[in-house]
Amino acid sequence: MHAQDLYAQLEKDFITKDMSDEWAEYMEDVKMYLSENFKTRSMGVVCDFAKNITCAYTAVFPSDRVMQYMIDRDVSDAVLFLHHPEIWDVRHMPPFYNINSFFLDIFRERNIAIYNLHVPLDQFNPYGTSVNLANALDLTIERPFAPYLGAMAGVIATSNVQTIEELQKNFAHAVGHDVALYTYGDKDMHEQKIALVAGGGLGETIGEVYEAGATIFVTGVSSVILPEYQKAHDFAKEKKISILGGTHYSTEKFACQKMVAYFTEKGLSAEFIADDPLMEDL
Repeated sequence: MHAQDLYAQLEKDFITKDMSDEWAEYMEDVKMYLSENFKTRSMGVVCDFAKNITCAYTAVFPSDRVMQYMIDRDVSDAVLFLHHPEIWDVRHMPPFYNINSFFLDIFRERNIAIYNLHVPLDQFNPYGTSVNLANALDLTIERPFAPYLGAMAGVIATSNVQTIEELQKNFAHAVGHDVALYTYGDKDMHEQKIALVAGGGLGETIGEVYEAGATIFVTGVSSVILPEYQKAHDFAKEKKISILGGTHYSTEKFACQKMVAYFTEKGLSAEFIADDPLMEDL
């Protein structure tokens, strides 16, 4: 498939004129690799290194492990689809940092493009991050919520489980590792609304969780390591909103796995590249 044809299809299926993002202003160290389009709007083609694309790989972050995975398999004439164009590590300040340019040089030599949908993949749609996390937890989605840069990044949902500990158990099973539970509200799940925002939405959306009438908030990053997250926990305690955290990576991986089906439907072989969750997120 011609690369520009694939980009045009992704644009049509995911990006609307109301969406915006701001990654490029923080990527000065790798600016020489960025497409002019990405420099302008921080979405779409990050690195325009391919003319023809024969296969697609999807990942949450462009970590060294993800990039090395493709290099070790002698991949060429491909696209790496990312939810984030930078790497996340909450132990670093700031927690996002740039792709290793060593790998970008190899990707350019091998005609491997990099494509990013952050806000467009957080949008409420069948491929969305929060929608697919809710599906993985077997929740019943009622409606979208949490407007974010032209998208609706979260969902309000309900569950058939009886207690919040049971929801925690289901969450851990879905992501494949322990998850954090901060029980600030009622343990009984009867008639409780669940607000869910995959990834790092705690500091930005806890007020909207309260306004939506939800008493449980499921998200990725629940650690109080960042000041705005400590404020969110203080607010949650006051309003009796329990918080469940499953790591940034693990709560967003389901959408990137779903994108494998998207690329397969377009006639490309596709594969999700697994990475390690950062347990310090909890």
